[in-house]
Amino acid sequence: MSTLWAFPGQGAQQPGMLHALPEAPVVQACIEQASAALNEDVRRLDSAEALQNTRAVQLCLLIAGVAAARLLSERGHRPDYVAGLSIGAYAASVVAGSLEFADAVRLVALRGELMQRAYPAGYGMTAILGLDQGSVECLLAEAEGPVYLANINAETQLVIAGSHAAMAKVAERAGALGAGAVKRLAMSVPSHCALLDEPARELAAAFAKVALHVPQARYLSGSSARLIRDPEALRDDLAHNMSRVVDWQATLVTAYERGVRLHLELPPGSVLTGLARRVFEPGQAIAFTGARLDTLDAMLRQEVSRDR
Repeated sequence: MSTLWAFPGQGAQQPGMLHALPEAPVVQACIEQASAALNEDVRRLDSAEALQNTRAVQLCLLIAGVAAARLLSERGHRPDYVAGLSIGAYAASVVAGSLEFADAVRLVALRGELMQRAYPAGYGMTAILGLDQGSVECLLAEAEGPVYLANINAETQLVIAGSHAAMAKVAERAGALGAGAVKRLAMSVPSHCALLDEPARELAAAFAKVALHVPQARYLSGSSARLIRDPEALRDDLAHNMSRVVDWQATLVTAYERGVRLHLELPPGSVLTGLARRVFEPGQAIAFTGARLDTLDAMLRQEVSRDR
């Protein structure tokens, strides 16, 4: 059996998330490396006030995920598969050995700046629970104004992106159609849709100057739900994932069909763990956040022993 290390996307951020990481030398070294790459103290980015900014959120998610993964690696663990939801793909590519951490830090800083600059206000994302993809797509087809399908997190857990006005109208119709819940997300940018095509092209130009390597762990794209081994295909996946639909449901199914039975969510939070439990049955899904390191050690070693 195999393990998947999953890295969350925007919305999972929590004030103090960098300060909440284990006080281990490898974790502190990761934070120092990120600070050096940006020539700023990244510890200042995880305050509640700072996390109102897209750049700060995305950097904190990258740093937290990589730092926790390095701590596990130091304890002798390696993933068989990695995957990241949206910005989480950058941490996944670093952990897979495809992208140097310092390069990832600088690219993520630029990614956040480009996204925030493109839509500073009036746009965002909304989750719709209880309707299937076909029903939501019908609502979007009838919508007035810019609004798109953005995330397929589960069969009946979808996210749309667009202007506040257009999303509000879709949300109202979704409620009338029987949606269990409609919730505006803590996102100030309409990610994973055509509205970010231009920022994605600008990011791709920056990516062209960065070296990428063949992944040493199997890298699953959160957009296509396919394995990517070619560095150029990975470059395209990372640069453009901000403007492509996230199909996390299909990504989890692909991992399970390939023999993954242990899903480990790296910090922060446990949202992906809840989504994984619907797919990994039989199997296990656990989050780094809130778990004891010795418990994680035992689970990861047990999965390795089953694979032998």
